Amino acid sequence: MDDQQLLRYSRHILLDDIGIEGQEKLLAAHAVVIGAGGLGSPVALYLASAGIGRITLVDHDTVDLTNLQRQVLHTTERVGQPKAVSGQQALAAINPGVAVAALCERADDARLAQLVAGATVVLDCTDNFATRHAINRACVAAGVPLVSGAAIRMDGQIAVFDPRSGQTACYACLFPPDQQFEEVQCSTMGVFAPLVGIIGTMQAAEALKLVTGIGESLANRLLLLDARSMEWTSIRTAKSADCVVCGVNHGN
Repeated sequence: MDDQQLLRYSRHILLDDIGIEGQEKLLAAHAVVIGAGGLGSPVALYLASAGIGRITLVDHDTVDLTNLQRQVLHTTERVGQPKAVSGQQALAAINPGVAVAALCERADDARLAQLVAGATVVLDCTDNFATRHAINRACVAAGVPLVSGAAIRMDGQIAVFDPRSGQTACYACLFPPDQQFEEVQCSTMGVFAPLVGIIGTMQAAEALKLVTGIGESLANRLLLLDARSMEWTSIRTAKSADCVVCGVNHGN
């Protein structure tokens, strides 16, 4: 690190858990953030400010006026721009030392496999089950940890799926792809603005912990937040032998 970096990241370096070695791990890391909306906004901002060296921001959508109630990565002036490009501009403003790639696309299975293969950590900030399952498959195949968040109305959830040990649940263990789950969208159901900030910043925190190797991650735990009462519920999870993605009974 040069003198400017030592100064910029001095409050991290002062932490015994991180120090210079941990900050260097962050600077060498590559985070893939899929979704530059409500969750992706705080995720990307905190990863960039914390010094993740490379961030790939993936989103096929454009900034809409209705997004600005909660998607703090974007501004009124950037309405109509691709979200990935708008996000790239915001991250460059907060930390020009971070290399940010803006991908204005909806990544399919093949593209996700390509992106995840070069990642240190992946953050799922999307809003539909099909994409979440595709991201999970790519992370399990590549052995890359995944931090998953969701928020709708006044309810949020966060989990970490870390395939590196072979002992932790994946997203499909919790939400089997052959089961039917209610697909709800912010555009029809609404979402409490600070809720995405709470979940997104926690996703960023879990990602930074995974990169630096500090603390205990949320692997094998699902955290649920009821923002009405501001109460958290922690549910223990476990790897399923019958999981179609990571289960031993399916040849994985």
